[in-house]
Amino acid sequence: MASLIIENGKNQGCYYPLGHRITVIGRNESLLIQILDEKVSRKHLQIRYDSTTKAYIATDMKSKHGVFINSLRITDETVLNDEDRIQIGDTILLFTLQDFPDTESALDYFKKAGQRRVSTLEEH
Repeated sequence: MASLIIENGKNQGCYYPLGHRITVIGRNESLLIQILDEKVSRKHLQIRYDSTTKAYIATDMKSKHGVFINSLRITDETVLNDEDRIQIGDTILLFTLQDFPDTESALDYFKKAGQRRVSTLEEH
């Protein structure tokens, strides 16, 4: 089962297992994943599981500021891959296909994912 980990902002470090349901993400307080970011629409992003292809699919819900996956704005349904970074407003979400038994495990994974992005080149 896939998960989202919020990388920055007021919700940094929060982790959400996605399951096989439709998940709507936005600023609306009634949503399962509420993002406290002024540039996030009330209903900004939808992620759904496609049981036929066994893939998670992201869709921009006609948000004002758009949805970016790995820095590219999406306009159509987009299949998510492990460790994709989804930006809505000023908030970055890490998508992973990993399933975690608890929040602590998810945060450990998040820290390791962040380390993989750090350049390993040394200046001489």
